[in-house]
Amino acid sequence: MTTTRRADMFTDDGRPSDDDPREHRPRAGDERTTLVEALRAQRLTLELKCAGLDAEAMARRSVPPSTMSLLGLVRHLAEVERLTFRVLMAGRDAPRLFTSETDRDGDFDGAVPDPGVVARAWEAWRAEVDFATRFVDAAPGLDVTADDPGNLHGSGGGPMSLREVLVEMITEYARHMGHVDLLRERIDGRVGQ
Repeated sequence: MTTTRRADMFTDDGRPSDDDPREHRPRAGDERTTLVEALRAQRLTLELKCAGLDAEAMARRSVPPSTMSLLGLVRHLAEVERLTFRVLMAGRDAPRLFTSETDRDGDFDGAVPDPGVVARAWEAWRAEVDFATRFVDAAPGLDVTADDPGNLHGSGGGPMSLREVLVEMITEYARHMGHVDLLRERIDGRVGQ
């Protein structure tokens, strides 16, 4: 039997918890359902791993010379969500949130231990996730394409389907969730399932 410290992903024995919201999703869905749910689970992991941390902990850097922190990753993923769904897929002209041509690492460099900075990062991330969710829900299918002439996604440029975008977003989150695991464990020793 799994003993939980609280209703989240952190368990005493590392086994799945019935309280973990990622554990109760469709397991035999169609392609669209499977991709959307996989991305939703990755997004939930980010939130769960950062739960209960103050601004100092959120902004704590990994190890020198890296500027990586949980807060930096929230800011980075907000930027990626924005560039992927709002700019690339929806074709909106939206300025970058935390980075610029002259400060390509602004998402990490600007991740300072200030409660206002943390609140703004979560607000931006949630707004971009909400936009992305609405965009995907409204899309007639996974074959909807957008052109990536600037090669924003390392695809070599050219058309990208919503299917490919969802796979790439899952990959982006999954890669960073390994970082998030290590960062959280370094902060307070907590590990998830």
